[in-house]
Amino acid sequence: MLALAMCATCLAPAPAWALSLIAPIPGPVVRRFSAPVPDWQSGHRGVDILGQVGEVVSAAAGGTITYAGKLAGRGVVTVTHGELRTTYEPVSAEVRVGDKVAAGQAIGTLESGHACPGGTCLHWGLKRGDTYLDPLSMLADLSVRLLPESAVGIADSKAAARAAALDSGHGIPGLFTFPANGEVGSGFGMRFHPIFKEWRMHEGVDIGASCGSPIRVAAPGVVERVSFDESGGHRLLVSHGTVGGHKLETMYLHAQGYLVHAGQKLVRGQVVGKVGDTGWATGCHLHFSVKVDGRHVDPEGFL
Repeated sequence: MLALAMCATCLAPAPAWALSLIAPIPGPVVRRFSAPVPDWQSGHRGVDILGQVGEVVSAAAGGTITYAGKLAGRGVVTVTHGELRTTYEPVSAEVRVGDKVAAGQAIGTLESGHACPGGTCLHWGLKRGDTYLDPLSMLADLSVRLLPESAVGIADSKAAARAAALDSGHGIPGLFTFPANGEVGSGFGMRFHPIFKEWRMHEGVDIGASCGSPIRVAAPGVVERVSFDESGGHRLLVSHGTVGGHKLETMYLHAQGYLVHAGQKLVRGQVVGKVGDTGWATGCHLHFSVKVDGRHVDPEGFL
């Protein structure tokens, strides 16, 4: 219904002040621009792009940061490009007013606060003076995905299914990516402990990976804690926000050490440390665990 097969010959000549824009995040558009007529009436003064909390948001074109802060409790970044300016919210800014940015340069990370079908969205706006414009009309790549109207109900259904899966203690396959190059050896559940020679609960999975190989964060998130203890050795805890009203966290144990610090924002696949054998370990591996609302669950249900 809406494949949006747009082509250059289908468009009117671009005005002199037009920009060649790139999408600030790669997700599909779930709500399109609807110009308010007149300006003070209701409408949708931008587009909503489906994303994930913690995902990197990039500048749609080169320009200057003219706002980076909170508006009505939501993080907003504005980039001015001559006569035009683009806006991004809700975003935790990693730039300051006056900074020069290039197209595709990271300006912050997506925050929660703008719910949409399927999860959390980035609201992306474009203005010339006081006039709202459709940012999709200036995309350099016109193959951007628009979801059909029927997708709203489908997305809502999938979001409810994800919430129900977490409510029932099950995972969401594919939500997290493998954090190390290896295969799962010891799984989640009761096991005969290799060191203490007794049955104990194993609150995660052990991924067999070589010493010094990279540990990558399984999803966008924020570092909650980096610590060391006798059992887990070098330990990392990352928060991934909420899904279906449930708080999600991942934990990484036995590393040689970590390259990140508390409060740092991470993107999916970012290298955070190196596989080691610190703590109670019989050899190099990564112990990876997932917590839902503070309760350990089987990570293999999320991989």
